[in-house]
Amino acid sequence: MKQITVISGKGGTGKTTIVASLATLVKKAVLADADVDAADLHLLLKPQIQRREPFFASKMAVINPERCDGCQKCREVCRFGAIVDLKVDPIACEGCGVCLHICPAGAITLKEVQSGEWFISKTRYGPMVHAKLGVAQENSGKLVTLVRKEACRIAQEGGYSLVLIDGPPGIGCPVIASLGGVDAALAVTEPSLSGIHDLKRVLEVCRHFRVPAWVCVNKADINPENTERIREFCQQEGTPVIGEIPFDPIVTKAMVYASTVVEYTGGKVSNEIKKMWMRLERSLGYPLDLKETSSEGRTLNP
Repeated sequence: MKQITVISGKGGTGKTTIVASLATLVKKAVLADADVDAADLHLLLKPQIQRREPFFASKMAVINPERCDGCQKCREVCRFGAIVDLKVDPIACEGCGVCLHICPAGAITLKEVQSGEWFISKTRYGPMVHAKLGVAQENSGKLVTLVRKEACRIAQEGGYSLVLIDGPPGIGCPVIASLGGVDAALAVTEPSLSGIHDLKRVLEVCRHFRVPAWVCVNKADINPENTERIREFCQQEGTPVIGEIPFDPIVTKAMVYASTVVEYTGGKVSNEIKKMWMRLERSLGYPLDLKETSSEGRTLNP
């Protein structure tokens, strides 16, 4: 079983659009949406939820008024100002537990707070594990790890040869959680100054964790000069550019119809995505298992 994470140094590069298109091409894969803060792979793949579970990763202090003697020591030691009039502000409380240990009456406990939900779903291209982190909730890295763990379990039990992970943007904790232990990373960038800057940062993260990385330049023809700068940088770093996808409004049109571009059309964008996937497979030593599609993009043997 192989694990591939598709990442981007910044949002808006087309990472999820490409992941959905790759899902269209691969016959035997489990999909994992690790962008738990702003998951959107489901918008294109329309998953049918088979299992729904709560995610607990935070704690909050609770004061028992019957045991509290009003000494105010908890308020004095709370560095977050979360205790006012012997009541805990659920937004300000960080669940650190200092108030619990300082309370002489033993009136404070810590309770688990639901931080989000995770799902196991069925899509037209196979199983999918995804999640939704609650508003203003933390520990997204833990939720990413949980999503990946469940995806790997499903892959092992079902005999799937690939786990395809839609990683979060940036270089923070969720990205690190989506990269640890994978076989390769596909970094999607765009030929803009911010795209180049953030591509360099995310490739540094891959190098730090010794994850082989390849680069895909999306909308490569909108700024040929910057695309050439990306090629030169990647050549200096020894990082292959395995895909250069042209700009085409048909991609947006496909999204309007809740379809991947490979499904919707057999044009140049679809062909470039297919070529990129075959190059990635060869680089991994992964057996080619590409679905055949018609000239209109319709899957022939789903």
